[in-house]
Amino acid sequence: MKTPEKRIVDFIEEHHVLTLATCFEEEPWCANCFYVYLPDENSLVFTSAFETKHIQQASHNIYVAGSIVLETKIIGKIKGIQFQGIISEPKGEFLDMVKKAYLKRFPVAMLMETHLWVVDLTLIKMTDNLLGFGKKLIWKKDLMFQKINLKD
Repeated sequence: MKTPEKRIVDFIEEHHVLTLATCFEEEPWCANCFYVYLPDENSLVFTSAFETKHIQQASHNIYVAGSIVLETKIIGKIKGIQFQGIISEPKGEFLDMVKKAYLKRFPVAMLMETHLWVVDLTLIKMTDNLLGFGKKLIWKKDLMFQKINLKD
């Protein structure tokens, strides 16, 4: 899998809150979640209860979108990403691995019931005004390759 450019990965790893957007039956919703990034999987991991509106919607529509932003009033420093991905519930050894990564980043989560979710990133658009006003870096997963592998 072609991985995103280093500037995109560095930005994602520097932050810890994402906004997740879901939609079901023409009703959009968004939620803010603490996340950890898994670079080898190019995935975001977050915790959320089954009963939340965004997880209820994602259980019917696995295609999600979101953003991670740097909050600033200085136009020349505006930086952030918008993403699309596919949400899933990790299982087995993969669950063990993502739980370890999440708890390493957020040890306080050990004190509460955590139900983890993974967003497999399929598209990332990064805006970085430090590279020039409105400069965009775009990464897209090769979904055709993924579809071929799913048949095996």
